[in-house]
Amino acid sequence: MSHGFTRIFTDQPLCRGVNSRVMDPQPVRLKHSELTEKIIGVFYDVYNELGHGFLESTYAEAMVGALTQAGLAAVREVPVPVWFRGKKVGQYFADLMVDDSVLLELKAARTLESAHEAQLLHYLKATEIEVGLLLNFGLRPQFRRLLFDNERKKIRENPCESVAKVSA
Repeated sequence: MSHGFTRIFTDQPLCRGVNSRVMDPQPVRLKHSELTEKIIGVFYDVYNELGHGFLESTYAEAMVGALTQAGLAAVREVPVPVWFRGKKVGQYFADLMVDDSVLLELKAARTLESAHEAQLLHYLKATEIEVGLLLNFGLRPQFRRLLFDNERKKIRENPCESVAKVSA
């Protein structure tokens, strides 16, 4: 079942070329690939300087400083409101937003888990932003890139009528 998002694993080596089982004639063009590549580079710079063991808030401040030095606009604690049938039913805060295009969710966990991916995916669902990076400052640096196309988000703008309103 497709949920409209793309998960890219970074822990496994990417096999392309003559020795791979599947030939990929053209490289895949990812949304905001240049920006996410720059962000990931900054992430590794911060990780290499600080290592693991600090709180997420420490890494967030370091990321803001490093992203700004790299010429990117970074905003902390971005509000993510959740709407249900025209009513605001919740409010969350994404760790960072870069250049109004990419959400960053930072973790300082032993390893990334599916719950971390779900959290970022929900933030993407609730906003017009399509690309998110999950960055883990754990025992070893890890990242995941998630995509939720705005075209897929439009499906929920026309929800089916509730069966509770249908008279028998």
